[in-house]
Amino acid sequence: MNELQPLENWAAALLAQLQPAQRRRLLTDVARRLRSANAQRMRAQTDPDGQAWQPRKPPGPALRSKRERLRQEAQLKKPMFSKLRQAKHLKARAEGGSAVVEFASRAQRIARVHHWGEADAVKPGGPRVQYPARPLLGISEADADGLRELLLDRLLG
Repeated sequence: MNELQPLENWAAALLAQLQPAQRRRLLTDVARRLRSANAQRMRAQTDPDGQAWQPRKPPGPALRSKRERLRQEAQLKKPMFSKLRQAKHLKARAEGGSAVVEFASRAQRIARVHHWGEADAVKPGGPRVQYPARPLLGISEADADGLRELLLDRLLG
């Protein structure tokens, strides 16, 4: 069952009372709030349920130089998906009566591979690597509560 179905049923009657322009503004605000919440979770490296993502794979065989080792260690400490969570890649918009949060252009493929834990080549033509599933987008209970509050504030205020 769709985890948002109860929220959708509850809000449908309230949203039907709004003018199209008001509805579009409200849905845009909902999408922006969801984009912000998902970007914060990506920064914290957790999924919508609050579980930490599997960390990056540790370095393989010993590297030849100290410089290479230091560079790889720094890469392991760097947060994952720092560019994917930028607004130019993570888009929020209202479309056809719904709020949409999605990855744009080439970022979609990268996000899909990591979100579902698919196999992909690190470099074009290189060997395929199986990535662990790291859910990038989703709605937590706190997000659903925040959306209910936003809807009530907009509709009653």
